[in-house]
Amino acid sequence: MAKKDNKAKDNAKNSAKDEVEEKPRETTVEFLASLAAVLVTGLFIITFVVQAFEIPSSSMEQTLLIGDHVFVNRIQFAPKTSWVGPLIPYREVHRGDIVVFLHPDAAYLGTYVVKRIMGVPGDRIHLRNGEVYRNGEKLNEPYVWHDQEDLSDSYRNNFPAVPPSDRNVSPRWETELPSHIQEGDLVVPPGHFFAMGDHRAVSLDSRYWGFIPQENVIGRPMFIYWSFDTPGNQYTKTGFGDRLGFFVHTVLHFFDETRWGRTLKVVR
Repeated sequence: MAKKDNKAKDNAKNSAKDEVEEKPRETTVEFLASLAAVLVTGLFIITFVVQAFEIPSSSMEQTLLIGDHVFVNRIQFAPKTSWVGPLIPYREVHRGDIVVFLHPDAAYLGTYVVKRIMGVPGDRIHLRNGEVYRNGEKLNEPYVWHDQEDLSDSYRNNFPAVPPSDRNVSPRWETELPSHIQEGDLVVPPGHFFAMGDHRAVSLDSRYWGFIPQENVIGRPMFIYWSFDTPGNQYTKTGFGDRLGFFVHTVLHFFDETRWGRTLKVVR
């Protein structure tokens, strides 16, 4: 009886082994098809859903530092579509949102910029001694970094009461600006936004080149996926040798110059 049981067990093992051996192996074509599906999915995500973006300047300090690398949500502020509308958390751009957008000045065509939305269509904006007033109310802005020595810049800190005289003001904006001023306030027109950097002393923003058209908005930074201690002028070094040198520096100092405490920090 025991011999029959052992024989039955051996037959079962052999049957299972045969099933494993008979399972067809994945062909080269099937492997390439699977790989292509993964690549297409990844390409779709980085093209239409999220985009990696590096902070190049100090205009958003201390919220975002030079060398912060963020993932940007590209679909939240996108125009709604009927076929996936219920599945996507679309919403309008709100006051206080940090957004990535294409620079509205033709002189910087194709340049990505990140700022905080201070005014939406219909809002009335003005600054007095560096403080922002929206629709007659002074804003409480704990995220703002003021440089005390910069308070003497009358155009920057008393906008738009003081006429433009700064060389950084766009000629187009200098001409257009007066048509948007009503009773001392700048009025944001339909389909546009007024934005400023959190580091007010160095930020070249809507005070200098005007409103952001709604169609220029790319998306909202979600979180920092990596932050590396980067020189403030690194973005100006576009030569091949400079880029290669900084790449080598990054590889050699990846561990000791990465700001590990900023990893996965949510952008607000």
